[in-house]
Amino acid sequence: MEGAQIHINYLAVFFAALLGFIIGGLWYGPLFGKQWMKEMNFTEESLKKSNMARIFGLSFVLSLVIAFNLAAFLGEKADLMWGLTAGALAGIGWVAASLGITYLFGRKSLKLFLIDAGYQAVTYTLMGGLLGIWK
Repeated sequence: MEGAQIHINYLAVFFAALLGFIIGGLWYGPLFGKQWMKEMNFTEESLKKSNMARIFGLSFVLSLVIAFNLAAFLGEKADLMWGLTAGALAGIGWVAASLGITYLFGRKSLKLFLIDAGYQAVTYTLMGGLLGIWK
């Protein structure tokens, strides 16, 4: 592929990363926040002691990396169906499966796995869909 160039829509990448952030806010907030906190042995107090600016800032940078990588993977001929399909395959087949291995060795609960892997699967799928339609 000498001389091959990949066109990346940086605005779409930014909004895909933002979409992942919004999904995370809902997922780990009103949808599954209480269950996730229980499985992680967190309390409201312990979470308040965290450096949230650092956590959110670095998380957004990592979301940008994910969105950029997914955009490059989708390629130039992406559409909604390929974006959704590739996102789901990456989210379930790579990310969730990798989390599963890590959680098995870490003796993490199935409930925590389902919460975290579910977030990744949904996020990658929707990010892929957004990137697929926004060229």
